[in-house]
Amino acid sequence: MTDARAGETVVLAGGVGAARLLAGLVQVVDPATLTAVVNTADDLVLHGLEISPDLDTVTYTLAGAIDPERGWGLGGETWQAMESLRRYDGGAWFNLGDRDLGTHLFRTARRRAGGSLSEVTAEIAAAWGLELRLVPVTDDELRTRVTIVDDDPDGQEISFQEYFVQRRHAVPVSAVRFAGAEDTAPAPGVLEAIAGAATVVIAPSNPIVSIGPVLAVPGVREAVVARRQDVVAVSPIVAGAALKGPADRLLSELGHESSVVGVARIYAEVASTLVIDTADAALAGAVEAEGVRCVVTDTIMSSPQRSAALAQVVLAGAR
Repeated sequence: MTDARAGETVVLAGGVGAARLLAGLVQVVDPATLTAVVNTADDLVLHGLEISPDLDTVTYTLAGAIDPERGWGLGGETWQAMESLRRYDGGAWFNLGDRDLGTHLFRTARRRAGGSLSEVTAEIAAAWGLELRLVPVTDDELRTRVTIVDDDPDGQEISFQEYFVQRRHAVPVSAVRFAGAEDTAPAPGVLEAIAGAATVVIAPSNPIVSIGPVLAVPGVREAVVARRQDVVAVSPIVAGAALKGPADRLLSELGHESSVVGVARIYAEVASTLVIDTADAALAGAVEAEGVRCVVTDTIMSSPQRSAALAQVVLAGAR
């Protein structure tokens, strides 16, 4: 892919914000020139099924099948399987819709038959008619572990989904680590895609638990740093707050500034440009003082049209 730099775009992605930006990008460029490298550290095995929340959120969003209210799962879902599970006190704290279960059943069966996560992800994307290249950052096991502040003076380490879903990310956090990162390798084609892209975009995802694990896979950060002049990040923080999820609280709890300036500091090594919302225009100078060029625009993707408009600004910002 190193000869395709004139048109290729790689997006480092995780969660709802990334999915919405990708939905904008496929409106303004040929989807075949897009590669999304997606966080897998949120993945889990539950009820014997392999679940990849970020990969599925991107897939369902781009297929036009996402539940628009929740921002995850499929629209028009029913929940009969979960209701049956609750009858048996089966630990149904992580909701899986009846239609969504089909994806996890397929993924699990294919993985047990020997398919790699990247191979199975490509099959799922094709089944939903996606034209972009959708790849997990790694085929190896990578898991985010969160230390929460509770009655134990040393804290308690739990899985990301226990923190995010079961405890509704309502407990303070003192540490985050990416278990197994040192033993992972980038999925096939990830490093080549980054090296060969015209533009690398860091989506408006949580810098700590969505983009952090992507960059923790050996070789990925180095590949992005090598392309820094062509890397554009989009801030997930607007006016000091996250639009969705706990990014603002995690930043503060882990010693970062919950602002576009704090985001600039985190990304200064890997990105030359940061796109921020008009609500933070007064902080553009402070962002640039961190060594990152600042682009100010409307970053709130409240409609497909706004997602497309942001995508155009992001691509222009890289140039």
